[in-house]
Amino acid sequence: MATSPLASSSLQFSLSFPSTTTSITTTTHRFPKLPNLGPSPSISPLISHRNSTSRRTTPPVPNKPHFRLFAKSPFVFGKTKRGMAMVTITDDKYIAGILLSSVLFGFSLFCVLSRRNRRIDQKQQHADRPRYEIRSDPAGDSECKASRDGSQTDVIVVGAGVAGAALAHTLGMDGRRVHVIERDLTEPDRIVGELLQPGGYLKLIELGLQDCVDKIDAQRVFGYALFKDGRRTRVSYPLEKFDSDVAGRSFHNGRFIQRMREKAASLSNVRLEQGTVTSLLEENGTIQGVQYKTKTGEVLKAYAPLTVVCDGCFSNLRRSLCSPQVEVPSCFVGLVLENCQLPFPNHGHVILADPSPILFYPISSTEIRCLVDVPGQKLPSIASGEMANYLKTVVAPQVPPELHDAFLTAIDKGHIRTMPNRSMPAAPHPTPGALLMGDAFNMRHPLTGGGMTVALSDIVVLRDLLKPLPNLNDAESLCKHLDSFYTLRKVMLINLQ
Repeated sequence: MATSPLASSSLQFSLSFPSTTTSITTTTHRFPKLPNLGPSPSISPLISHRNSTSRRTTPPVPNKPHFRLFAKSPFVFGKTKRGMAMVTITDDKYIAGILLSSVLFGFSLFCVLSRRNRRIDQKQQHADRPRYEIRSDPAGDSECKASRDGSQTDVIVVGAGVAGAALAHTLGMDGRRVHVIERDLTEPDRIVGELLQPGGYLKLIELGLQDCVDKIDAQRVFGYALFKDGRRTRVSYPLEKFDSDVAGRSFHNGRFIQRMREKAASLSNVRLEQGTVTSLLEENGTIQGVQYKTKTGEVLKAYAPLTVVCDGCFSNLRRSLCSPQVEVPSCFVGLVLENCQLPFPNHGHVILADPSPILFYPISSTEIRCLVDVPGQKLPSIASGEMANYLKTVVAPQVPPELHDAFLTAIDKGHIRTMPNRSMPAAPHPTPGALLMGDAFNMRHPLTGGGMTVALSDIVVLRDLLKPLPNLNDAESLCKHLDSFYTLRKVMLINLQ
C-alpha cells in the first residue's frame, strides 16, 4: 500500500489490483470513533470493477469516480492514469482519525515483533548456554567443566534399579550417551522384585539382557500352585509355543540389579555415578536436566535433552511429572526359608489364607522367600515380639505341612523384614524433556508380580520411539515422539496381559 502526501486537506492512497481480478467486493467498514468528530463514515458496497477486455454495463465517464458512494461519505474512489484504484478523503476530521488509527496499529505491530524477537534471542541464548560434565580426578574430587557444544550427554537416567539400569544399557546400545545418577550403587537388599514373569523374560531377550539372570543362582518358574482350605492345584504358564528356555525367573533382587548395572557400565558411552538427585532443572516449561549432590556432598548440575526419572517407589521427583495417588492397602512381612522343598518345585505358591494371602517362591537353589500379606498399615511390633507371635499363631497353621517347620525356624532366627505394599495408577503430566518410568511412575500391588515386566515393556516402547531420532537435541521432534509414549505403553500392556 502506497500513500501520497497530504494536499488541500485531503489524504490519498492507491491500491494496486492484479490484472486478472475481475471484481472487487467490500463490506461496510467503520473506523475508530473519536470525540466530537461527528458520525463514523460508512462506505457503500462497490460496484463491479472490470478489466479492459470485459464488457461494461455502464459507459465510463472520464475523470469521474468508477464507484458509487453514499452522498455524505468523505471517501471518493477514482482511478489513476496507470489504472490503479485511488481513494480520496476530503474531510480533515477523518484524516485525523485515520492517522491515529495508523499510529495505534503501528505501535501494536511493533510490540508483537519485539516480543517475537525477544523469544528468538532467548532461544539462541539457551542454545549457547554451557553444559556441564562431571569427572573424577585421581584424588577423588569432582570438578565442573563447561562445554559449549552441549553434546556430552543425550539422556540423564535418575536411578539404577531394574528400570534405570536396563534403560541405560538399552539406550547405550543404540549409541546414546547416558549419564546414570544412582543414590546407592551398592547391592540392594529387598524383599520384593524377585520374581520375573515369562513376559518379562521375553522383554529381557528383546533388550539383550537375558544373561543378567545367569550366574546369580536364578530359578526357573513354570507356573503357580494354589492352596485353600487344605486343597491344592497347579496352574502352569502356557509356554508350549516358546523355546524351552522361556519361563519365569526368580532370584535375589540385588544380584539381578548388580548384573544389569555391570552390563550397562561396560559400555563406554554409559556413565554410572553415585549421587542423590534433589531437583529437576526447568526452563520455560521444559526439563533441561537435574541438580544433584555427589557422594562427597558437592552440589552439581547435569544437562541433557531428555531426563528419565526411574528413582523407584520412594521417588521424590514424581510430583513434578505426575499426580501421584499412592495407596498402601497392606504390608508384606518377609522371611527366608532354608533347607526345605516346595510342594511343587519351580512354581510360585499362593496360599489363600485368612485374613490375606501368603506367598512362597524360590530365590536360589537353597532359599525360599515367604511373604505374608498383613492388611492395613499398622503392623504388630517386631521388637516387642508381637510380630513373631502373630506369625506363629495366625499364619503358621495355614502354611502347607511341607513348609511348616522351616517357617517356624525362620521366625525364631529373627530375620523378619517388612515393606508397605504400594499401589499407584499412572497419572502423568506430559512434560517436554522428561519422562517417568518404573515404580516412580506406576506401581502395582506386589501380589500381581508384574512390576518388572511392565518396566521392561516400557523400555522397549521408549527405545523404539527414540530410534528414528539421530539427534535428541531437536527439541520439537523429541517432544512429538515422546507425546505418544504414554498411549503406546497402554497398548503394549494390554497385549502382555
